[in-house]
Amino acid sequence: MIDKLQTLHGQLMDALERAAGAWFLGLMARLVFASVLLVYFVNSAATKVGSGFPGVLMAKIGAYAQMLPPIAEAAGYDPDKIAFMPWGLLVHTGAYLEFLLPVMILLGLFTRLASLGMIGFIAVMTFVDIQFHGVDEKTVGGFFDRFPDAVISDQRLLWLFLLVYLVLRGAGSFSADGLLRRFSSAVR
Repeated sequence: MIDKLQTLHGQLMDALERAAGAWFLGLMARLVFASVLLVYFVNSAATKVGSGFPGVLMAKIGAYAQMLPPIAEAAGYDPDKIAFMPWGLLVHTGAYLEFLLPVMILLGLFTRLASLGMIGFIAVMTFVDIQFHGVDEKTVGGFFDRFPDAVISDQRLLWLFLLVYLVLRGAGSFSADGLLRRFSSAVR
């Protein structure tokens, strides 16, 4: 009886895995990422630059205050007093990548690289939050504790899991990467 149940279970799960194929998990990981984080990061990036043209090319002082609090404070929160190299370049690059990388993940375009970039971005964001923004111990939380709602340790660990999956497995066949792969093999 147990053998028959195990066989039936194995057959059902194998059929489900075949049906999901190479497209489902990558697509789901990207859609979950987009559902949870796309608007968060795009809105965050929008707070760092001006509106319209050429405002979108200029980082606002809020970007410096969010990303480099000690530098912004030392300059009296005047962006004209902050050197472009390296601080301005770092802030501009961070602001644009905060917009670009999540969009690339959603589209499945260079997904592994974009996901790796987002992992780095989240690591830096976490360091800045803990080191410079004075978040409290409850917000930081801890791993393997009984509280599953810490903003930093718990939420960001789940974010990272999606991104690690995409780095290791890619976006799947239903993505811009999949289209590029099919086009590239058709051209050869």
